[in-house]
Amino acid sequence: MAEVKVIVTAKETGERWAERTGTHFVAQQADQTADLVLDPNEQYQTITGFGGAFTEAAAYTLSRISPEKRQEAINACFDQKDGLGYSIGRVHIHSCDFALGNYTYVQDGDTELATFDISHDHKWVLPMIKDAIKVRGEAITLLASPWSPPAWMKTNGEMNNGGQLKAEFAQTWARYYTKFIRAYEAQGLPIWAITVQNEPAAVQIWDSCIYSGEEERDFIKNHLGPVMHEEGLQDVKIFIWDHNRDLMVERASAVLCDPEAAKYVYGTGFHWYVSEDFAAVGKVHELFPDKHLLFTEGCQEGGVKLGAWFTGERYGRNMMGDLNNWCEGYLDWNLVLDETGGPNHVGNLCDAPIIADTITGELHYNSSYYYIGHFSKYIQQGAVRIGLTSNHSAVNATAFRNPDGTLAIVALNETEAEQSFSLSLGGEQLSQTIPANAIATLIIQA
Repeated sequence: MAEVKVIVTAKETGERWAERTGTHFVAQQADQTADLVLDPNEQYQTITGFGGAFTEAAAYTLSRISPEKRQEAINACFDQKDGLGYSIGRVHIHSCDFALGNYTYVQDGDTELATFDISHDHKWVLPMIKDAIKVRGEAITLLASPWSPPAWMKTNGEMNNGGQLKAEFAQTWARYYTKFIRAYEAQGLPIWAITVQNEPAAVQIWDSCIYSGEEERDFIKNHLGPVMHEEGLQDVKIFIWDHNRDLMVERASAVLCDPEAAKYVYGTGFHWYVSEDFAAVGKVHELFPDKHLLFTEGCQEGGVKLGAWFTGERYGRNMMGDLNNWCEGYLDWNLVLDETGGPNHVGNLCDAPIIADTITGELHYNSSYYYIGHFSKYIQQGAVRIGLTSNHSAVNATAFRNPDGTLAIVALNETEAEQSFSLSLGGEQLSQTIPANAIATLIIQA
């Protein structure tokens, strides 16, 4: 019989990644049907990894607490045994809202990019990434995203409040990405992928730039794709959209229905704000099955929600919904924020799984930290999603086969009552309970 380990995090019991023993499979009777039916022979997407964003806000916040607590926070995210085991990370190409202010890597008007210099990142961001790699003990897969071109390249003359890229600077802006990639490479930090633009359909009061689907298509086809090839960076992946699920089908279609643009595009990135229409994620896969899907940003808006449980459940529900619709990886937003939910240079304060109180020096671990861990700690890089049929009205689940042969099943109970469920695998069945407002991961030595 297969060996089973159960890990539970629950609101009322106080359990956090608590291991339960005594669960085992028994032979399934001929007339028995299970609530959850596993089929390891049915295979879907391969997992790239789980992670979060190395924002200037996160890195600066960690510089304001003790070296011991800073190390604890990095361990909590990247340690493969005792932490979240993060394997991927997102970086912003010059400033974003979670930076201390607007900044770029070149002097104004430098169309040759001769002054390109990432020394700004040496103060906080690069040391944090390098320390994270030390803790993980191996490379971290990096995704880079711009929030805005430099002000002088834009129609509105500023980095904030939307505006668009001026046509005469499209080629220069495309080369800017390659300069960034090369500069990070020189620091021993290869960039795995880029997105074209963070949230291209939103005029934000912070760093932002608007593209229509057709404009994004043409920028990739005529500038970014060719420039990446000319610079020998054709192996760096390009993700489009990098915005919410509600428009992702039409925006993916606008680019990927054009074969000349599509040949440069690896996949579609998306965020969770506005919509929990997980079927839209699956629809993009259905329309473009040769392209990839990556969740590139999500967080709880509106400042710190210390101790709240709904934030963890939001992560659990979204991660499960997207993974069950062909999503290949999950990037949380800020790895760490301070006690205000910042710093943010326009006051767009948010929550994070880890809050570092720069006044008391303490670290607070939110419910979201533990919920994320039920996926990131147990679903390994290279895991493949397998078939799981659910007949349970209150327990949602997803299942993976890890490279080491183990099966990882994550089950979510958002109701206020304990739920019992049965799970079958190859003629055997087990019974399990999951507490109210809880998440559980089952590891099966198959």
